[in-house]
Amino acid sequence: VTITTRLLVSHLSGIRHYEKDITKVKEEKEKANRALKLTKSHQDKEQKEGKEIEKTDCVKRKKEHDSETKSQNSKPGRNDKEFEQEEYYLKEKFESVIESLKIFKNDPLFFKPGSQFLYSTYGFTLLSAVVERASGQKFTDYMLKMFRDLDMLSTVLDDNEAMIYNRARCYIYNKKGRLVNAPYVDNSYKWAGGGFLSSVGDLLKFGNALLYSYQAGQFKNRNAKLLPGYLKPGTVAMMWTPVPKTEVSWDRDGKYAMAWAVVEKNQQYGCCRQQRHYASHTGGAVGASSVLLILPEELDPEALGTWPVAPPRGVIVTIICNMQSVSLNSTALKIAREFDKEKRAQ
Repeated sequence: VTITTRLLVSHLSGIRHYEKDITKVKEEKEKANRALKLTKSHQDKEQKEGKEIEKTDCVKRKKEHDSETKSQNSKPGRNDKEFEQEEYYLKEKFESVIESLKIFKNDPLFFKPGSQFLYSTYGFTLLSAVVERASGQKFTDYMLKMFRDLDMLSTVLDDNEAMIYNRARCYIYNKKGRLVNAPYVDNSYKWAGGGFLSSVGDLLKFGNALLYSYQAGQFKNRNAKLLPGYLKPGTVAMMWTPVPKTEVSWDRDGKYAMAWAVVEKNQQYGCCRQQRHYASHTGGAVGASSVLLILPEELDPEALGTWPVAPPRGVIVTIICNMQSVSLNSTALKIAREFDKEKRAQ
């Protein structure tokens, strides 16, 4: 088979996640699909008939798929017991991402690349190895230089040995429901899939840089006053274009694109539910949760050539929480919509 970087970045490679048993992965995906179909049929019925479902019916429906929807609170393929996987708690230090490939390089693929979607942290480990070989330098050095270009000076490797000012303590709930310190782990096996520390301010800079790059090509560059974006507009548009056969558990309206989850603008019926175009990604690690959400402003083509209107135009929300298994995307989306509503009213 052939595995391309595009398949890796969209989680279509067939490389496993933390769960090694393909049977368990299939069972969880089937549960998630049943819950999704049930929810969609419920929404379609409400929209087409325009009737309110009786409370008793809602309660019954909720009981039928409560256990299934619990698996939808985090990344695709993840279940409630994911953090029980031993590989989350690796303490071995790897000197390079090439070396860390030994964890999974001899494991069988779960499916033919390109045929199915499975969120895979190890797929991004392999992706970082591609960057390392293509750039001719260590992946970590390459990324730290990029963060410096983006003025993300507080974004660093989550290295246990290094003295990092203002590094937060991470927490989890133990089996008795008590708050305790998260266990020690070494993230050198997955720098690209969850090995960096950052701040809210830095993630906002990152979001603004992407939104600026995405919108820069839509504005008329009068007297060369508008600087180019860090990425080409077409590159960001490609990154934010949904890829077929993918899925996103933290927003059922979305599809996975290239390292981003994307919800496209859509409204099927007049005066009914409306989807806004936005891109986001959640993060989950031992003792921590996060989200970065970008809601681009719907620009008026006739006003794009006028100043002082200039990119980036939209709302960016990021939340970092030093608590494990916290679902944050819906909260971020609500915040973004409130700020967007206020901007429109001005």
